[in-house]
Amino acid sequence: MVDLSGNDVVTDPYPHLAEARARGPVVWDEALQRYVTTTHAAANDALRDRRLGRIIVPRSAPGAGPEDPWTVFDWLHADSILDSEPPKHTRLRRLVAGAFARGHVARLRPRVVEIAERLLDTLEARLDADGSVDVIETFAEPLPVLVICELLGAPTDDWRQLRDWSQAIVAMYELSPSPAAQEAAQRACADFAAYVEALATARASRPGDDLLTSLVEARDGSDRLSPRELVATVVLLLNAGHEASVNGFGNGLASLLAQPDERDRVLTRLDDDAAVERLVEEVLRHDSPLQLFERTATADVELHGVTVRRGQKVAVLLGAANRDPEVFAEPDAFRADRDPNPHLAFGAGLHFCLGAPLARMELQVSLRALLRRVGPVEVVEAVRRPTFVLRGYERLSVGRA
Repeated sequence: MVDLSGNDVVTDPYPHLAEARARGPVVWDEALQRYVTTTHAAANDALRDRRLGRIIVPRSAPGAGPEDPWTVFDWLHADSILDSEPPKHTRLRRLVAGAFARGHVARLRPRVVEIAERLLDTLEARLDADGSVDVIETFAEPLPVLVICELLGAPTDDWRQLRDWSQAIVAMYELSPSPAAQEAAQRACADFAAYVEALATARASRPGDDLLTSLVEARDGSDRLSPRELVATVVLLLNAGHEASVNGFGNGLASLLAQPDERDRVLTRLDDDAAVERLVEEVLRHDSPLQLFERTATADVELHGVTVRRGQKVAVLLGAANRDPEVFAEPDAFRADRDPNPHLAFGAGLHFCLGAPLARMELQVSLRALLRRVGPVEVVEAVRRPTFVLRGYERLSVGRA
C-alpha cells in the first residue's frame, strides 16, 4: 500500500489510489495497521454498515481530571454528532437537525452573497494592482468563517481567531500530528470551548434570530442538549464547515482552471442555477476536501471479500471512491456538467454531513460570484497544504487569462 503521508501522495494522490484500487476493493495497509477501501461500492458499504462505528479512543489518561491537557479535546469529540453512535447520535442529530430546519441556511443566502461581493471588492482591487491575487487568503478562507459567524450570531470581528482555532484542531485529524500540533490543538480546544460557552450564556439571556439561539433552546428544553453537547456542536460546525468550504473551493477552482475550455463553458452558464449546482457537485467529487474517514468494527464484518475483525479499523478513502471508473466515466477529468454525480464527498449513511446544504450553498454562491467578477483567470502559483486527510491549498494565486 502507498504511504498516504508521502509528499508525492499529498501532491497528487489519485494515481496512487488507482494503484491501490487495482489490488482490490478493500486492502490491508501495513503502515496504517487498518484496512482501506479503494472503490465507491466498498466505501459506500463501509459508511452505511452500522457494525462499523465511529469509535474515538480518548487521548487523556484513564481517570484523568480536568487538568489533563487532553480533557477538553476528548469531550469535544465524545459529545459531538460526528464522533458519537446511536442512541446518543440519534438524539443529537435530531436536536441539531431541528435547529437547522428553522430556515437558517435559506435565510443566510442573501447575506452570503453580500459577504462574497465585499470580499471580491478587495480581491479585484489586488488583482488589478498586482496582476495576481491569492484567492485562498483573500476570499475562500474568510468567507465560510464569516458565514458561520452570521449563522451563530458571533461577532464577525472574531473570524480570524475562530479560523486559527479551527485549523489547530483539525490538524489532529491527519495521520501523524506532530507534538507541536498536538499542543496547539489542546490550547485551541480549551480556548474555543470557553468562547462558545460565553457566547451561549449571552444568547440565553438575549435570544436572537440565529442558529446558536435555536441550539440554546434545544439545550434548555425538555429534550435537551447538555452544555457540553451544545459547545461540541458549535465547534464541529465551524471546524467541518470551514475546512470543507475552503478546501472544496480551492481544489475545485484549481481543477476548473486547469481545463480552459471547461472554464470558458462554465463562464457562459453562470446564470443557470442548475448548471452551477452541477458545477459544485463536480468540485466536490473531483478533488474532495476530505479524503479519509475512519470506522471501527464493533463486530466481525464481511466487507467485499475481507473479514474485518472486531476492533479493527477501516479507513474509507473518499477520494478513491470519487475517482472510481466503475461509477464515473473519465473519472480523472473535471466535467462541470457531470450528471448523475453520486459522489461521497459528504459521506453516506448515519454520518452523512448535516451541514451539506450550507456547504453546497456557500460553494454555489462563492464560485458564481468570483467567476462573474473576474471572468477568465488562470493559476499562477499553487502551494498545497502538507496534509492528506484534509486536502487543500495554502495558496492559490490567479491572474487574468
